[in-house]
Amino acid sequence: MSRTDALRYAKPDTVLGRDAEWEALTAFASDPRPGPGLGVVSGRLRQGKTHLLRALTGAAGGFWFGAQEAVRSESLRMLGEQVAEYAGAPARSRPRGWEAAVDALLRLGEGRPLPVVVDEFPRLVRQSPSLPSVICAALHRRSAAAGEDGGARPRLLLCGSDLPVMRRLFSGPSPLHGLADLELEVRPPDFRQAARLWGLDDPRLAFLVHAVVGGTPAYRYDHVRGDTPGGPDDFGAWVRRTVLDPGTPLYREARLLLLEETDHLDRALCHSALAAVASGHSTSGEIAEFLDVPLPDVSRCLELLHESGLLGAEPDALRPNVTRLRIAEPLLAFEYAVVRPRRSSAEREDADALWHRARPVFETEVAAPHFAQVCRDWASGYAGSGVFGEAPATALHGSPAHPPPDAAPAAEVVVRGPAGERPGALLSVGLARWDEVLDVAHLERLRRLIAHLAARGEDTARTRPACYSGAGFTPALRAAEADGEVVLVGLDRLYGGG
Repeated sequence: MSRTDALRYAKPDTVLGRDAEWEALTAFASDPRPGPGLGVVSGRLRQGKTHLLRALTGAAGGFWFGAQEAVRSESLRMLGEQVAEYAGAPARSRPRGWEAAVDALLRLGEGRPLPVVVDEFPRLVRQSPSLPSVICAALHRRSAAAGEDGGARPRLLLCGSDLPVMRRLFSGPSPLHGLADLELEVRPPDFRQAARLWGLDDPRLAFLVHAVVGGTPAYRYDHVRGDTPGGPDDFGAWVRRTVLDPGTPLYREARLLLLEETDHLDRALCHSALAAVASGHSTSGEIAEFLDVPLPDVSRCLELLHESGLLGAEPDALRPNVTRLRIAEPLLAFEYAVVRPRRSSAEREDADALWHRARPVFETEVAAPHFAQVCRDWASGYAGSGVFGEAPATALHGSPAHPPPDAAPAAEVVVRGPAGERPGALLSVGLARWDEVLDVAHLERLRRLIAHLAARGEDTARTRPACYSGAGFTPALRAAEADGEVVLVGLDRLYGGG
């Protein structure tokens, strides 16, 4: 049987979406080749990794072990008991060491491929730093003996939420580097997938909910007690009874998320750095100046927040030597822009009054930048092949050097084509405005910005101006679109068109 003929397990109804992830996992888990295989699954907390892997082992009759915070001896005992129970063997004393424990795991799967999951693997490595070397040696030994050990074909999946540790364990000088047949990162569902996850058909409401909670599956099912907005008019009330209610898990989640992801950092600096990013400071220099903290200290903090998946960092599309930062988790952006500045009164003030005061801040500091990011995600992931003339390679924020006063000072959505190491062809330069109706005056400012870029040596022969708006477009701008002068993208197109 070839690898492409491998059995595929049906995805359970309890797994919503995640088709690509399920396909990758089942292809690995059912690979019929002899000997062991190694797969790596990583992703931030709350993204459904455990649920996905539990579903896989359930569908395939595989083995799942969830590591806990425990000393080495207790972890070995718990693993030994679960292996014995799974194999239907008499209860034995715990394995004497990790060599015996790993050998027991790799003996599973006799006669057929079998997924063998070790969840939260970094917890074990913290107590037993030699464990990666033990696994490496066992995999080599079992691979060399493939076909001579009763046909065991375990498909070992090591999973973890600590992204910096997972990257170190499977890269560079690590013994496990280069051994994995599968490296899968489980990311939050994007804005369209999140709308389906929450069951929201109204594009404006779907965007507003995404601006607060993003696409994290756990927030939909575990943190709001099944509460979803009943319609656009219910959004404000939903915010008040969930993320602004001290009695709900969602109210505390942002602080817990930072606590769990940054246990090795200066948390005070992390809080302040995230607050600075939430207020619009997007480079390490701007943040250091705003906080009055030495740049090396700030840079190290920002680097680790980025490694943990809490900060996004992308080059400026028009000045590639400038790196721009953004909060990658919408709930954190909401926390640092809306809740944290008002925390002293949040737990004693009426939620209606609090939201009335905070709503303008939400619109300008949360919804507006989030809308720009959603527009970039649409341009890179959903725009049809003819929208920009060719398939985009990147869609990023762009801030040109010294733009003229009558031109747009920056472009929220700059689309480039592929070009290897160099910046690709400039396919589109666009403005994104969440709460502003766009007119031909905005198009003219875009045209002047494009002319400025051309004067500075940028090839703009194929550059298409684009306007993105959550509030709509004037008839004059619609007429310009009909004449092929501009690309217009509103909420309906973001959520349902290409």
